[in-house]
Amino acid sequence: MRFSMSLAALLGAGAAQAYFLVSELSFGYAGRISPADNPGHIANFAVSGQPGMPEILSSKVILTPVAPGNARGAIWSENPLVHSNWIIDVDFRASGPDRAGGNLNIWVARDGKNLGTRSVYNAGRFDGLVLVIDSHGGQGGMLRGFLNDGSTDFSQHHNVDSLAFGHCQFSYRNLGRPAQIKLRQRGDGFRVQIDGKTCFETSKVSLPKGNFVGITASTPDSPDSFEVFKMVVTSETSSHDIDSGSNNNDNNNNNNNNNNNNNGNNNNNNNGNKDTSSNSNAGTQFAYSRQQQVPTNSQDFEEVADQDADTFQSSKAQFQDLHNRLQGTNHQLASVYRSVSRHHQMDEQRHNEVQDLFAAVNSKLALLDQLATFQQRIVALENEVRNMNTELHERLSTTERSMHGALRTHHMSLTARVTENIPGHGKLIAVIIGTQVVLVGAYVVYKRRRANSPKKYL
Repeated sequence: MRFSMSLAALLGAGAAQAYFLVSELSFGYAGRISPADNPGHIANFAVSGQPGMPEILSSKVILTPVAPGNARGAIWSENPLVHSNWIIDVDFRASGPDRAGGNLNIWVARDGKNLGTRSVYNAGRFDGLVLVIDSHGGQGGMLRGFLNDGSTDFSQHHNVDSLAFGHCQFSYRNLGRPAQIKLRQRGDGFRVQIDGKTCFETSKVSLPKGNFVGITASTPDSPDSFEVFKMVVTSETSSHDIDSGSNNNDNNNNNNNNNNNNNGNNNNNNNGNKDTSSNSNAGTQFAYSRQQQVPTNSQDFEEVADQDADTFQSSKAQFQDLHNRLQGTNHQLASVYRSVSRHHQMDEQRHNEVQDLFAAVNSKLALLDQLATFQQRIVALENEVRNMNTELHERLSTTERSMHGALRTHHMSLTARVTENIPGHGKLIAVIIGTQVVLVGAYVVYKRRRANSPKKYL
C-alpha cells in the first residue's frame, strides 16, 4: 500500500507538469485537417476569405494563393481560450516572388469573430494580442508583437509600427519548409519563439482568459502565398479541471449526501440484502472526484457511496475497487500538486514584489540619509551668505564714509587750488607795455633819421 501511494504521488506530479492538448482550439496535430466526412471544413473553426474562401487541403490551409493578388484569408476558433497558462504552436510557410508582399497575423483577441480577415493595420479598436510577420525593416522580414486594450484605434493611428512592444528579425520567405512560431504564457511572463529560438520575452504581459485564437493573412498586388499546416494549443490544465473547479461546491455537497447515505446503508445492512445484491450486480463504483486529464467526450462521472467489504465476493471485484480507490487518490494528489504549484508561483511572485518594494523603500531611505547632509550643506551655505552680506555692508559703509571725507576736504581746498593755479596778468601787461615802448622808440628813431637825412630837390 505504501508503494502504491508513492507511485500515485509520482504519477500525480508527472501529470501536473505535463501539458494537455486543447483539442477544440487545435487543428493539424493528428492526420487530416479536414475530416473525410466533412471535407472543406475544420472542426470548431470558422474560415473566411476575400475575394474567395481559403483552400482547405488534407495537410494545410492556403489562406492566400499565389494569384490573384489583394486576397485575404482568416481562421478563427469558435471557442474561447479559458486557460491562464498556455502554449500556441503555429507552423506556416510563405512563398512568392523575389519582392515580398503581404503579412501574416497570429491573434489572441477578445473580439475575434468581429476582426474577420483584418490585419493589424486596419483592425481598429481590438482587445488582445497580435503577432505580425511581414517584410517591415527591409532586411528579409520581421516578427513584431502588438497589444491593445481597445483604447487605441490602429486603423486611424499615424504610425502603427511604433506601437510594437517586441520584435526580432525573421527571414520567413521561401524557406522550403514550414517555420514554427510558438507563443508561451506562464505565470512568470510571456515569450515568443521562432524555430525553438527566443525572439522576445517580457514579464509585463499577461493575457486574460476568454480570448479567441485566430490567424489572418492579407496580400497586395504582388502577393505571397501563406500556408498554415497546424495550430496546436496546449495548457497546463485540462478542460475537465476547469469544469471540476467550478463545480467543487456541488461535488462537496454530493459527497456529504453520499456519506449520509453510507451511514444509513451501514445501519440497515442486515435488512438490506436485496438492495446490496442489486448494487453489486450494477458494478463497483466509487465517490471520488476526478480531477485528472480525461477525454473530452467523457466528462460525466457517476459518484455513488462506497460499498461494504462483504459485497466484494471475487478477486476481480476487489481489484476493481482497489484500482478505483488508487485512481481517485491519484487524481486528488494531482489536483493538490497543481494547486500547490499555483500557490507556489503566486508566493514567488508576491515574494518578488515584496523584495522590489523593500528595494524601493531602501532607496528612499538612502535618500533620507542624504537629506541630513544636504541640510548641513544648506546651513553652511546660509551662514556663508550671511557673512558675505555683513562684510559687503561694512565695505559699502567704509567706502561711503571715505567718499564723504574726500568730498568735504576737496571743496575746502578747491578755491585755494584754483587761485594757486590761475596764471597772473602782470607779465602779460608788462609784455604789452614793453612792446608798445619798443615800437614808439623805433618810430622816434626812424623820424629823426629821416629828418636828418639830406633832402633831394627836383
